[in-house]
Amino acid sequence: MIYGYCRVSTAHQHEENQHFVIENFAKSNGLIIDSWVEEKISSGKRLQDRKLGTLLKRLQSGDILITTEISRLGRSLLEVMGILQTCLERGCQIWTLKENFRLGTDIQSKVLAFAFGLSAELSRSLLQERVRESLARLKAAGKKLGRPVGAHSKILKLSKNKKRINTLIDKGVSKNEIARIMRVNKSTLYNYLRHMDAI
Repeated sequence: MIYGYCRVSTAHQHEENQHFVIENFAKSNGLIIDSWVEEKISSGKRLQDRKLGTLLKRLQSGDILITTEISRLGRSLLEVMGILQTCLERGCQIWTLKENFRLGTDIQSKVLAFAFGLSAELSRSLLQERVRESLARLKAAGKKLGRPVGAHSKILKLSKNKKRINTLIDKGVSKNEIARIMRVNKSTLYNYLRHMDAI
């Protein structure tokens, strides 16, 4: 069996791109993907909670698992090595297209899997460290961190001033002027009024 594996981290990403790359590779090499496994889940999730974990359990000797890059398989060095070890024990292979490697039973495959897993983990660690340093620098400079106040809190503010808003409406004050008085965006006011059935 030849399996195509695609994974994206969020619902805003699309696995179609990975599917397309693997499909083209298979066609150009005279291969047929017998089964596709596609999922939208963070690699930070436990392997047993991912479709990949289920796939690894059913792999048999001679099977090939094709994915676009080794980082699609796992987040940490230990996890990638564990996945490779599972495949080695079952006599199957992992092919990664970006790195152009055929990870099988030879010692070179083991060394390459280790190297790429280590590289991916180091990259993530360095990125996380840079983010922490940037946030610390911004905080020291007096920048306000975190999400800006959202529309929800502004609508709550309008709710607390319901009587005043109704009075202004009764006096014929325009919606734009009421929004200015209440210090909210015009669309926020309209959303509030729509919600209150006041329009």
